Amino acid sequence: MTNDQRPIFVDSHAHLEMEQFDADREQMLARAQDAGIETILAIGSGTGPGSLDCAIQLAEKYEFIYATIGIHPHEAKLASDADFEEMAQLAKRPKVIAWGEIGLDYFYDHSPRDLQQQVFLKQLELARTAKLPIVIHCRPSDHSENAWEDCLNLLHDHWESSGLGGILHCFTGSWAYAKRALDMGFMISFAGNVTFPKAQQIREAAKEVPPDRMLIETDSPFLAPVPNRGKRNEPSFVREVARQLGELQGLSTEDIGLQTANNFYRFFSLHEKANSI
Repeated sequence: MTNDQRPIFVDSHAHLEMEQFDADREQMLARAQDAGIETILAIGSGTGPGSLDCAIQLAEKYEFIYATIGIHPHEAKLASDADFEEMAQLAKRPKVIAWGEIGLDYFYDHSPRDLQQQVFLKQLELARTAKLPIVIHCRPSDHSENAWEDCLNLLHDHWESSGLGGILHCFTGSWAYAKRALDMGFMISFAGNVTFPKAQQIREAAKEVPPDRMLIETDSPFLAPVPNRGKRNEPSFVREVARQLGELQGLSTEDIGLQTANNFYRFFSLHEKANSI
């Protein structure tokens, strides 16, 4: 990166529609652009059925925002055939570039695990038909890694053959799980928790992920990185994730920003964006 080149970052996962941003959404997005955040992927799972177009509304208003659609495992018990039909139509909107976040959450168990798996599989079918890559949420319980095993096994059996790949968002697992996902064509995305003092397992995995298969995200408004931990997270803070990954990979914050931005544009075939940096 040359000295006269402006730092570039992509926040590959942010919940921009949430009420935490209602008071200052415009200012928050302006801060992101001022900080060099060139693109944001707004996650469209919202609060589940009834809000499935929440990210599209923002993406169609702001040129630098793209959108996903999907039903989060927390809301799996609320999903209906009408919701699946609605998402199949929403998937055709031009700014929708991925399906998610979808997957399994055995930590909170807001929906029964068998239902989580059923809704996950249904959305894999829909994403395959729409030819969209997927954004995966996987959170195990404190006592077992079963969520990782179940999630990766389902992806191996029902998704890998699509060739569409996806993103393991806010990765918290071991390098062994990251490696299995990489082998299936996934990108590994790291969030603010990679900066937390007790997150050594995440940092160990981050050392091993090839730089060209890595993304950065905030998961705003959650998981604000050190030194902003405990505050509301926002896309401008993604620089701190890049800084931590740079330390682990022996690269500068700016180099990680540029690498992960290029990775994002390449993965989503946003060639015009990639050619501009």
